[in-house]
Amino acid sequence: RAAPSPKMMENQVFMSFTFYSTILILKMYVVAIITGQVRLRKKAFANPEDALRNGGLQYYREDPDVERCRRAHRNDMENIFPFLFLGAIYSLLDPSPTVARIHFFIFCAGRIVHTIAYLLQLKAPTRSVAYSVAQLPCFSMALQILLATTPYW
Repeated sequence: RAAPSPKMMENQVFMSFTFYSTILILKMYVVAIITGQVRLRKKAFANPEDALRNGGLQYYREDPDVERCRRAHRNDMENIFPFLFLGAIYSLLDPSPTVARIHFFIFCAGRIVHTIAYLLQLKAPTRSVAYSVAQLPCFSMALQILLATTPYW
């Protein structure tokens, strides 16, 4: 007989949010690994000690490909971290599980497409469309949170 699960784990919306959030966190780890691999391949290190270990101080430098990876990762942090907050609070509002899943899926898919477009330098406006599409569920969740909490301000 299984032990009773915590109340949060019985919340279908929260479990869906947890699934998509975990996918996004793993995606961020993959981008960090890619950044490190590009650094090694291009011999462009951010710290002198790393450059010295990998051939000399001449490799203590910036590289456009490394910087592209870093910008993709920074953009993830600027967008995924707010999603984590909004999605967690939204999950507590008892939304329709289907509607919530659609919100989470659209954000996740948009962020994945955004990263692919960034790293592979896909033709514009692919990246900006992916970014914009991913923002829609965040604005929707934020609005619903504000509407639900307005009576308490």
